[in-house]
Amino acid sequence: MTTYRLENLTVRHLAAGKAAALHGIDLVVTQGEQLAIIGPSGAGKTTLLATLACAHKPASGRFDLFGQDPWALPEQARHRLRARLFLAPQTPPLPPRQRVVNAVLAARLPHWSLWQALSSLIKPVDPDAAYDALAHFGLGEKLYSRVDRLSGGERQRCGLARLLLSSAQVFLVDEPLSALDPTLSQKTLAALQHEATVRSATLVCSLHQVDIARANFPRIVGLRDGRVVFDAPREQVSDAMIAALYQNDTAAAAPSQPHETPERLAVGACF
Repeated sequence: MTTYRLENLTVRHLAAGKAAALHGIDLVVTQGEQLAIIGPSGAGKTTLLATLACAHKPASGRFDLFGQDPWALPEQARHRLRARLFLAPQTPPLPPRQRVVNAVLAARLPHWSLWQALSSLIKPVDPDAAYDALAHFGLGEKLYSRVDRLSGGERQRCGLARLLLSSAQVFLVDEPLSALDPTLSQKTLAALQHEATVRSATLVCSLHQVDIARANFPRIVGLRDGRVVFDAPREQVSDAMIAALYQNDTAAAAPSQPHETPERLAVGACF
């Protein structure tokens, strides 16, 4: 089953006038695939993930999600389609005064009534599930902490814990390791990939750490200047291809640094 089919896709940001952020993108992703998107700063990785999440309407080209054009559907039908996706931004939009347990349980909001949602703010509906999700990322003890007491790396992992409580079939994850040390990076990526494998879910992950992408993902997509430079199995991605992708990009020498400013998406991170 094909999750995504993009053909000659162009995406423009409203604030950027006529300038295209993505140009002529061709990409086919099958259900259950796990692929990494790499590329220098400003390559369009965050924009591509937001487009896959139906947060950016393409200016031209073909965009199919589960065999449908989401932008040709009525709004309610498109909303139902989005409920099968989970977008995890690099900086998750977590209310600072909210308790972590409520922030994680927010992943279930699309399936709750208004009364359930309001009640859970006072007495969390399923704290055990939230604890289990947090424990996958080494944050179980933070269950009743306030979000604004978390470090940047803890906030990132809290946002990813929400993913485990969603019912999504597609995980779109933007720079999940940017604020993590090497040990936490490996554990976090292992938790994401394990969950995707168990669910037979599609995982599309943008990464600045090229070595981690090549070591852990069977398929690598190289993006530069809003265009796909290569799309290949990791065994076919050579050092020369990587060098050409990052040519004249000084940030490539510092993979631990954040490199793209996440989009502020009106639709939120959990659809």
